[in-house]
Amino acid sequence: MSLAEAGDTDPIETEPITIVSPSAAAVAASRAASTPGPALVPIIPFVAASPAERLTAVHIGRSGEVAGGMSQVVNGYLAHSFADFDLRMVSSRDGSGGARAAVLAVSAFWKVLRLARPERTVVIAHLSQGGSFAREGALLALAHARGFSTVAQLHGSSFTDFAEKRPGLVGGVLRAADVVLTLSAESRDAAAEFVPGERVVLVPNAVADGVRRGIEPLVVFGGAVSTRKGVDVLVAAWQRLAAELPLWKLVIAGPIGDQAAVPLVRGEFVGALSHEALMKLLERSAIAVLPSRDEAMPMFILEAMARRNCVVATRVGGVPAVLANGVGVIVEPGDVDSLEEALRHAMTDAAWRAKKADLARSAFEAAYSAAAVFPLVERSWKAALDRRSDRVARRYRPG
Repeated sequence: MSLAEAGDTDPIETEPITIVSPSAAAVAASRAASTPGPALVPIIPFVAASPAERLTAVHIGRSGEVAGGMSQVVNGYLAHSFADFDLRMVSSRDGSGGARAAVLAVSAFWKVLRLARPERTVVIAHLSQGGSFAREGALLALAHARGFSTVAQLHGSSFTDFAEKRPGLVGGVLRAADVVLTLSAESRDAAAEFVPGERVVLVPNAVADGVRRGIEPLVVFGGAVSTRKGVDVLVAAWQRLAAELPLWKLVIAGPIGDQAAVPLVRGEFVGALSHEALMKLLERSAIAVLPSRDEAMPMFILEAMARRNCVVATRVGGVPAVLANGVGVIVEPGDVDSLEEALRHAMTDAAWRAKKADLARSAFEAAYSAAAVFPLVERSWKAALDRRSDRVARRYRPG
């Protein structure tokens, strides 16, 4: 599989990393620290460092204007002020293919080769299935070989299946990580087949807070217009509901995939929107729906919860854990009848719908807001640095 092979196709803007040329001492320390070390030390609370002592977290992957997905996770990191870390970005892909993708991948390798100060820098590779795992995984392995602390952050909806099909690739990449961050219990358990369980940490995605505008009778879907996202099931359910509930409108936002945009009564395919435009839709809508057949932890659901939507989604990936305890409505994937009934209930029972929306907002604040998630992420980065220090100490320990 080519390292230039991209897992996504949407164009994106990226931010270049600021590079510091390594000193001779830093290069020597990098080489000395390349021997694998013992199990991860426990993650412990930390006190914010002074500006002179700040650490660096280098993110490898893609960022920029893409609605939902991995890029929005990285965007959230880059926009946040972490207690002890300054953030940098190495763009290893931008949705292009061919020669441009190859040039970008080579540029990312060169930037990783020039990184300095391994004792104060952690490298985080954002990994999805397919080409992403090979490309960003190779960059992670390079950083580890140079003696840097490394974190593999798993995204994508089919990591477990991918790990079963490509155990050699997955194992090689994950064993080069001091910490592995996962989005669901399923992916955590799959990762623990390759590395010690104490090195695998389940950390949910975090999303930015949203404002609430005047609520309208809108049902909003956000994601690729595809079979995987269950758009065919949503269209079938809506065709039954439209005549019965004439005050409501369905908006399907996202790039056209393997499902065609068909005419809908009081429904509209609006195509790919900017992330800002999609968030404005959710700020006005009453119901967010995502009837996917396959997911990890979809950002769209978390963004809808932050904006007090009543969420209707399917029992896939990490969704049931997010919508547990009545936070949302869960139906089985591919079940038109169940989706129709869930949407009907949400559209016709205003009090029940409002209660679901309030529960969703409360769950967001407690578990998926930046205030809740980013301290956990930062502790994981510090744990990777601690493990790297332990590797170095073991290498130079007498005997």
